[in-house]
Amino acid sequence: MLAKQFHQPRGDPVKRILPLLPLLALACTAATHASDAPATRKPLPYAECIRISDINEWHIVDVRTALVRTGPDRYLVKMQADCPRLGIGSPGLLFRANESTKATGGNRICGEAGETVRARDQPPCAISSVGKIDKTEFDKMRKHAAHHGSGADQPTKP
Repeated sequence: MLAKQFHQPRGDPVKRILPLLPLLALACTAATHASDAPATRKPLPYAECIRISDINEWHIVDVRTALVRTGPDRYLVKMQADCPRLGIGSPGLLFRANESTKATGGNRICGEAGETVRARDQPPCAISSVGKIDKTEFDKMRKHAAHHGSGADQPTKP
């Protein structure tokens, strides 16, 4: 008798699939958002990282993009989220190494997890990537920068 209560006849296949459609929609949505996720982080080798104390100039191109120069080396720094106040006030831009780099006495930004940049009235913004760029690209992008500054605001010690 109990078996008869839970037995469902094999009727119309559409009626059997219909209850599964919400699960299918959820799976498709999750797959779409997963493909929008940022690529796996690939930090710069330590020797090529931004030395915070050697920053000569910086430029804020947009709310997620900064340019940094340390002597002859030029970098493109991308943030994980919008940071609308970067470059405003004094200090306009301060980089902070992650805890593991600071623990070893380092003061470099390589594009690793835990690295941040901030300004006077801006909470810390997580850095998503750091890459080297050439002088031509640096000069082209800095023409569109909203804010500029020197490295004078950066700490000289890790």
